[in-house]
Amino acid sequence: MFTRRISRGYLFSCAIAILLMMAICFSVPASAQVAGGTLSGTITDASDRAVPQAQISITNVATGITTTVTTNADGFYTATNLLPGDYQITVAAPGFATEIRKGITLTVGARQVINLIVQVASSAKTVVEVTTEAPAVQLASSDISAVVSANTVRELPLNGRSWTDLAALQPGVSTINTQPTFSTGADRGNRGFGQQLTISGARPQQNNYRLDGISLNDYANGAPGSVLGGNLGVDAIQEFSVLTSNYSAEYGKTSGGVVNAITRSGTNSFHGSIYEFLRNSALDARNYFEDPTFPKASFKRNQFGGAIGGPIIKNRTFFFADYEGIRQSKGIANVLKVPSVKARQGILCSTPPNLPPTDPNYCQTNTVMPDPSVQRYFVFYPVPTNSIGNGDVGTVIFNGQQVITENFITTRIDHKFSDKDAVFGTYLYDKTPYSSPDAFGNVGLGSVSARQILAVEETHSFTPSLVNAARFGFNHESVDNNASVKALNTAAGDPALGAGAGGGSDFAGRRAAVVRVGGLTDMGGGVGGLPTYFYKWNSFQGYDDAFWSKGTHSIKFGGAFERMLLQATALTDPNGIWTFKDVPSFIQNQPKSFVGGVASTLKPRNFRQNLIGAYVQDDWRVKPTLTLNLGLRYEMTTILTETNGKLVNLRNIADTQPVCGIAAAGCSGV
Repeated sequence: MFTRRISRGYLFSCAIAILLMMAICFSVPASAQVAGGTLSGTITDASDRAVPQAQISITNVATGITTTVTTNADGFYTATNLLPGDYQITVAAPGFATEIRKGITLTVGARQVINLIVQVASSAKTVVEVTTEAPAVQLASSDISAVVSANTVRELPLNGRSWTDLAALQPGVSTINTQPTFSTGADRGNRGFGQQLTISGARPQQNNYRLDGISLNDYANGAPGSVLGGNLGVDAIQEFSVLTSNYSAEYGKTSGGVVNAITRSGTNSFHGSIYEFLRNSALDARNYFEDPTFPKASFKRNQFGGAIGGPIIKNRTFFFADYEGIRQSKGIANVLKVPSVKARQGILCSTPPNLPPTDPNYCQTNTVMPDPSVQRYFVFYPVPTNSIGNGDVGTVIFNGQQVITENFITTRIDHKFSDKDAVFGTYLYDKTPYSSPDAFGNVGLGSVSARQILAVEETHSFTPSLVNAARFGFNHESVDNNASVKALNTAAGDPALGAGAGGGSDFAGRRAAVVRVGGLTDMGGGVGGLPTYFYKWNSFQGYDDAFWSKGTHSIKFGGAFERMLLQATALTDPNGIWTFKDVPSFIQNQPKSFVGGVASTLKPRNFRQNLIGAYVQDDWRVKPTLTLNLGLRYEMTTILTETNGKLVNLRNIADTQPVCGIAAAGCSGV
């Protein structure tokens, strides 16, 4: 892509290759992209000749911080890693009038081209001031992306105030539901609680979510979010972009799209807000599909908070802080199919073969003595007031109450040490406990998600043409998914009802098992009966990005290293599951099968993995109207290991001996 007729192009291609090899040799790792934007362009005079050594002062209108760069021999300038916001550009060159350009808006991760023409100075006019807007077309990048601006983030009404919901406004982005809601069991939490987005047709776990240059992906590599499924902090987000395809080599850790957000910074003036949003069933109409014979489901939701930002030291140090809280109580109606009153007494329906339900001989009464072991389980089933079908099944409605409390905090500090050094730090905290009874009201269930995220970045200018940004990030998440909290029914805590009460030491001391009966709603058993999962996720991230301007080339190279540590404990059906063909089989204690976890194997798995990569990107401005985006990226992840050797794999499908993930001495205890 570099032609022979431009000899400098060949030299730069060699330089790029050398830089890439250096990056790989030093293992400077992946997805190492900053969240700031870039301004570049060419300064020419009225006759279209380049103006070298012109001083370009780029001032952030809100903070007063100025970045100064100088044009090279080709009249080209580049200013990198600028905070999104409104800017003013001042151009000063010997013999020319000072040019001031106002009204330039820079968005997150954007590469904006601003070409300026300076006029020869005269005694009558030495300053030219122009108020303009940045071009709507991205002239320096070929990626396909869209930006959700600060006004859109904060002003559009959002049910739940989750800023990731706004990504669906962009072309090629859709919200999908591949898992049930968090309130119906453990499945949703095992795939992550965050918003499920498909970008350019990719799966939700194929996207990369970034905040201030740090990857926010959770333990399931899904979108960030609390138990409620949203990602709060609308007032703390300056703006974010969604890159759907054709993004540059600096973006990694994704085979789908990239959601790239940046937090708000304080300014030279104090700004703040306070709010509360109220939803209450007393103010709502009845759902069209609700049964009018039952009371309207209760729902109370208070979402409140405040934000404040301002200067600590004017033009140098700024702060921003945001708090948001949710207090929610929501009624959920569960329609249950349970053994009828007659079935509990052993009066069962014996159906002759090949008779339709409308035939008067469809059900012939058959009386049996209910098995005593089964009778002890009747306490878990509410007594119905009616019967359906052949009379063995009755229906009842149990109204459970979900209670959710969420506290979300974001803080940010920006400080400029000098014209060459600046640093910022962001801290995010989010904890959301959730509780509700199971479908039968026997056991109190609880899920808790707790997140902490830290980002620190230091930017240093070695020369006007060489800038480096070093960044550290920490992403921690702890999730208790679908845990049994307490017994709401005394029998749910009775170990005498456990599957091992009469034998089988592996189930001794456990509570009632899950019961699945054909035609009935699955009964979740006693305390600890439903599948429960615990996740501890820690991601340590280190990044370095260098920006080098040479002639008409804007070269960016660097990489990142991410150390991923996951502890997962899966308690799948720990009390066991009894399965019966139908109600008569259940009443007479004639199970089809019993499945249960082996207690000795219910131990945590400690997984470890590293992500490493490097990239080089050259945005070569061949002409003022033509830019080539040339990039190369290398990225890999190490083989997943487990600290206690409890993970093995077969290198070949015909192997008879597994290969341990980490333990060299063997795979004992797998």
